[in-house]
Amino acid sequence: MNEQINVQSEKVVIIGAGPCGLSAALELQAIGIQSLIIEQNSVVHSIYQYPTYMQFFSTSELLEIGGIAFITPNDKPTRREALQYYRDVSLRSKLRINSYESATSITPQADGSFQVQTVDRFGAVLVYETRFVIVATGYFDHPNMLGIPGEELSKVSHFFQEAHPYTGMKVTIIGGNNSAVDAAMELLRVGAEITIVYRGDQYSRSIKPWVRPLFESMVSKGKIRMLFSSRVIQINERSVTVQPLDADDSAPFEIDNDFVLALTGFRPERTLLTEAGAEVNEESTIPAFHPETMETNVPGLYIAGVIAAGREANEIFIESGRHHGKLIASHIQGQI
Repeated sequence: MNEQINVQSEKVVIIGAGPCGLSAALELQAIGIQSLIIEQNSVVHSIYQYPTYMQFFSTSELLEIGGIAFITPNDKPTRREALQYYRDVSLRSKLRINSYESATSITPQADGSFQVQTVDRFGAVLVYETRFVIVATGYFDHPNMLGIPGEELSKVSHFFQEAHPYTGMKVTIIGGNNSAVDAAMELLRVGAEITIVYRGDQYSRSIKPWVRPLFESMVSKGKIRMLFSSRVIQINERSVTVQPLDADDSAPFEIDNDFVLALTGFRPERTLLTEAGAEVNEESTIPAFHPETMETNVPGLYIAGVIAAGREANEIFIESGRHHGKLIASHIQGQI
């Protein structure tokens, strides 16, 4: 006998419990509509993945959701403060969140509704019948892979949490934007020997202006080795192989290495949307949507947060993405 699948009816299903998914739930709650949030990890998992001691670019006011004050004594909140804020908001507002449950498909029905299929952490399959779906997933779970030999080694990480595990180690950082620079500055404090391998021929313009002078000073003093116009072509157990890009006849060379931080950004995951019939621009990866309602070309299917951006999105998108929920809630209210 086939195992019976549990089917549950919901007014609105939100996929993703990041700041923008939580904001959408709060805006719906404010007009009397209760939603269910499906989250494959924990609440605001993307922020949890940020470096332990990270500080936001934005002020706390620009990260607030649902009109709930984000109080902090700092000019710019830390990762730890943001985790507490969003956690407290979700708990005190009694948002319905199914954590550690992954959405696997969104299937439009003939009557204009949807079936959202999920699987929980025990492998149980669940189905939700709903009139509206809001996809508020980010893409910090999908790093850009290098596609080179040795990338699968345990010494390689696409995420940087904190410097302590790398104390006194030879660390190669691949990438040259803010995440790479921030990691390098933290690694200095634990006595790591740091080499940054960067495709660009000069410092990235995206480096935070209050960090760049100090970073450049550390490079000029020889405390950080910066290899411009270069790329790693192979990762070995005790070394990495680097290929210079500034001359056709430049020979690859090896440098001693204990750990590799491949901080090369992340890619968007649009499968749920495209399989549901939503149109996505192949070049920009931006889904088709109406900017005044956030509704895709599929009626009743909305997007919120970083998924509405292309490849250039980053954490500052919370500032604008948190407002998507109000647009969506207003549009849904007009259809009920």
